[in-house]
Amino acid sequence: MQFGLLDVLQILGSLCFFMYGMKLMSDGIQRAAGSQMRNILRSMTKNRFLGIFTGILITSLVQSSSATTVMTVSFVNAGLLTLFESAGVLMGANIGTTITGWIVSLLGFKIKLSAYSIPLFAIAIPILLSNRGRIKYWGEFLLGFAILFMGLDFLKESLPDLKNNTGALNWLTDFSNYGFVSRVVFVLVGTVITIVVQSSSAAMAITLTMVAQGWLPLEIAAAMVLGENIGTTITAELAALVGNVSAKRAARIHSLFNIFGVVWMVVLLPFVLPLVKDAVFFIFKSNDNALRLAAFHTVFNVANVILLFGFVPYLANVAVWSVRAKPGDEDDEVRLKFLGASVRTAELSTVELQNEAAHFGGIIARMSGFTRELVNTTESKTLKRLHKKISKYEEISDRMEVEITEYITNLAGQELTQKTSMRLRSVINICNDLERIADIYFQISKSIELKNEERAYFTPTQRENINKMCDKIDHAFEIMVENLNTPSYDDVTKDAALAAEKEIDLFRNELRKQHLTGIGDPGYKVRSAMIYSNVFQSLEKVGDHIINVSESVVGEI
Repeated sequence: MQFGLLDVLQILGSLCFFMYGMKLMSDGIQRAAGSQMRNILRSMTKNRFLGIFTGILITSLVQSSSATTVMTVSFVNAGLLTLFESAGVLMGANIGTTITGWIVSLLGFKIKLSAYSIPLFAIAIPILLSNRGRIKYWGEFLLGFAILFMGLDFLKESLPDLKNNTGALNWLTDFSNYGFVSRVVFVLVGTVITIVVQSSSAAMAITLTMVAQGWLPLEIAAAMVLGENIGTTITAELAALVGNVSAKRAARIHSLFNIFGVVWMVVLLPFVLPLVKDAVFFIFKSNDNALRLAAFHTVFNVANVILLFGFVPYLANVAVWSVRAKPGDEDDEVRLKFLGASVRTAELSTVELQNEAAHFGGIIARMSGFTRELVNTTESKTLKRLHKKISKYEEISDRMEVEITEYITNLAGQELTQKTSMRLRSVINICNDLERIADIYFQISKSIELKNEERAYFTPTQRENINKMCDKIDHAFEIMVENLNTPSYDDVTKDAALAAEKEIDLFRNELRKQHLTGIGDPGYKVRSAMIYSNVFQSLEKVGDHIINVSESVVGEI
């Protein structure tokens, strides 16, 4: 049997064809129903049982556990899911991804799929070329489906049939006779394959094909499948690298769950595999190793979920311990705390909305401290961290404003009393001003970043004046947060807020006068002076929005 470079390229090309089809299919269905999937993911994770079901459902639809895990990690990063809520979804994704194995084993080796794939092109291409909104994405899904199975068919044909030439793989069979050591080695092989192709579904298809073509004994293939469950966690870990500490912990839970599962199954594999063989023969009346491998994949993942379901709190604790928060990277409360996914009556929701507005105000007030630290440091790592943090909080403010406003919009269809209507408008205005404050702090951050890049430095007097302005802003924030936290807005007066705003305006006028007087002095650098002027005037605008918040609280809208 000759096997040269061209044969290797044929196998690699077939594999790439399969993976491209899988990507098209996954991307197409995510684009066609992406928002619905995100809504499902957000609304069906209130407990771990629903989370598992959601993970199974989403992964079965998109045919990619990697897509589900990356989506889940990104939701944790955005604060839309908690660490515990994400655990169920990630567990369910492991079960959902076993669907690929069943499709390949039941269809891929039983019929000439390429013959059925060609007619799919005739259906998919016209849909894909249409401009009718999301319909064209279903065409992309069908096209991916066709390419995926053509790739699988090519892969099956490109691998040489070794069933009648078993001597070629005697060394592999011999190597599998080392018991536990052999299983560990092939777990590592499966892990490496999955890391290389960046898809557990693709790795599973490769393994199934090699089993069907007689390349691999079932015992070796089962060990490789276990390794593929470890390899698929790399995708989530990579996605979490650019996320916050919560996202990294969610990815770590996924890794721990899969690794612990593989550890116990490697030990029990000699006992579990015969049971799977008997079950497949009983159900399908078949000794097909591809079916057995697909069944083993499902049995392992379902059993692992059942076994480790109750240990999620402990997995979370290990994840928190293994992913330590760095200084300045603490777990910020960056998600809605008081509003649930379901919309209640407007009157009942008013209290939750006021609490959420107070929570929002407290988050935005932190930006004053970040900005003060930014003005007073020259250390490059600290500057980079603060710029990143302010940018993050600006994004948080955008999201929170949208989510609170959307919640209020959903209440608008109800019959509202005049007082409730006024309260809802007040909360909308409060959120708008808080979001504007975050925008101003972000612009200040960019101004200071530009100043540092141009090596323009504040004088000690300028820095001291900015610190004094920050003191007055902090005092105004304290009053604003206190007003927002008052249980009944009817009990709030704006006297203290007005006094604080007046102090800010007077000090801004004083600084502006000093600034204009200083222009032309030999020691007064024009570039740094312009940035200095921009900073203190921007801080005064923060004060304007702070007083707007208190005015909205008392009903002046």
